[in-house]
Amino acid sequence: MRWRMLFVLLFGVTHAVAAPVLPQNAEREAEAQIKLDTLRAEIATLSAARAELAAQRNEGVAALREIETRVSGSARRLRELEAGIDTQNRLLAEREAERIVLQKTLGHSRETLANLLRSVYMIGRGESLKALLARDRISDSSRVLAYYRYLQRDRLNRVQALLAELSDLLAIEQVIATTKSTLAAEQQKEHVQSAQLAGDRVQRQAVLAEFDAKLKEGGTRLAALGRDEQDLLRLLEELRDIFADIPKQLDAAQPFATLKGRLRRPHAGSVRVAFGQGIATGRLSEGWLLDAEAGDEVHAVAPGRVAFADWLKGFGLLLILDHGDGYMSLYAQNESLLKDVGDWVAAGDVISTVGASGGAAQTGLYIELRYQGRPLDPKPWFAR
Repeated sequence: MRWRMLFVLLFGVTHAVAAPVLPQNAEREAEAQIKLDTLRAEIATLSAARAELAAQRNEGVAALREIETRVSGSARRLRELEAGIDTQNRLLAEREAERIVLQKTLGHSRETLANLLRSVYMIGRGESLKALLARDRISDSSRVLAYYRYLQRDRLNRVQALLAELSDLLAIEQVIATTKSTLAAEQQKEHVQSAQLAGDRVQRQAVLAEFDAKLKEGGTRLAALGRDEQDLLRLLEELRDIFADIPKQLDAAQPFATLKGRLRRPHAGSVRVAFGQGIATGRLSEGWLLDAEAGDEVHAVAPGRVAFADWLKGFGLLLILDHGDGYMSLYAQNESLLKDVGDWVAAGDVISTVGASGGAAQTGLYIELRYQGRPLDPKPWFAR
């Protein structure tokens, strides 16, 4: 009886405890499932947002590249127009000088011809006949007639020379008129190109601001810089010994390694950021950032061949010179590139113009020296 009561008691307790357990576990499982679904949805949303941000960043990079390449083209065309205008001005000055000389010569010829015509006129009035009649000797008469014939020939020669000078002057006047017309057209093109360049620069600033905003929004500035650095390293690796004829062609020049301490600087500007110093983008400088104004000329530090001349994210319009033996020099943030891949350059040649491409906040020239892809401190390489 006691065991039966105990069994009933235990059975009741068991049911009392077990009965509510099943619904409670199901509820917890349901809550866990809801949380899991919510988490998955959040992960999916975050992934989509990241994908969208990456797409926007890529669009921003593409837009920045497009506008900075356009600025480069505008600046290069403007430079070519200015060179053409200088040539036309020089040609015009030469023609003007020739015209002044011809006008003086023509004035002298006119005066001489006038005197000659007066002499002929006097002879034509019968002075020659009087002279003949007044002479008693035939020899005197012959001399007078010879003089008269000489005056006639000299008059003809003078007239022909005057006509030739007039023709030359007319040709010079025509050249001057054509040159002035060409010059006016070139100057008009220059004004249009200058306006185009100014508009491109304004548009670049807008694209750059939008690009920076997207980078900051995603908090990926430092990561982007890391990717930019890796992109550059991969590029340098691909460019290494890209031209097999570099060492052969540079045999006549001094090896780059022997130029240490004697390299000419690409620009006379002071060093704004030195090698190893922190820069505004959040990474350490692997070269020099030099103070320079937009449009300033950039010069090659040594003889070499252009291995790269294009836009690269994080570096803007970038030009890389291969100096052979694994040495390269890099010139970044340019506004325009004046050399093309494969071009040979001598030390001091103008290769680009200063700008602020690639997302730089200020104009300036960023330069690096590299050996086998590794950055070198420029300080001991350049002449002091």
